[in-house]
Amino acid sequence: MPSKNTICLWYDNDARDAATFYAQTFPDSSVGNVLRAPADFPSGKKGDVLTVEFKVMGIPCLGLNGGPAFKHSEAFSFQVATDDQAETDRLWNAIVKNGGQESDCGWCKDKWGLSWQITPRILTEAINDPDPAAAKRAFEAMMTMRKIDIAAIETAWRG
Repeated sequence: MPSKNTICLWYDNDARDAATFYAQTFPDSSVGNVLRAPADFPSGKKGDVLTVEFKVMGIPCLGLNGGPAFKHSEAFSFQVATDDQAETDRLWNAIVKNGGQESDCGWCKDKWGLSWQITPRILTEAINDPDPAAAKRAFEAMMTMRKIDIAAIETAWRG
């Protein structure tokens, strides 16, 4: 039975590949039911994969093979809180080196155009520091980065 609230993500006929990648990359992720179309539809034929149920870090999602009409944008992203530089590097590199692309401030896109924020917990702590000068230093350091460098954030935070 599907979850009461599920994120539906539109793909151009490769939802199963995306779901498999997410399941292999992120903890607490899996691929579930694959629904094949019972009849022809605008972007496919009877028997083609229509939808794929999957979870990304426990979040229920549905990949819809809707064709090329709509693309992902930065208006929607998954924000992944990481515990250390090794986890940050592993997730960032998995996305970027699998046909994705880097962006600024810890953001990257996977090869399907879905945006990800790979955000070390220490960064969130630093930019929420009650000392405005410390928070500003950490924030300004982040603004110069693509993948977040935790050591550089900590150095800036400490001043």
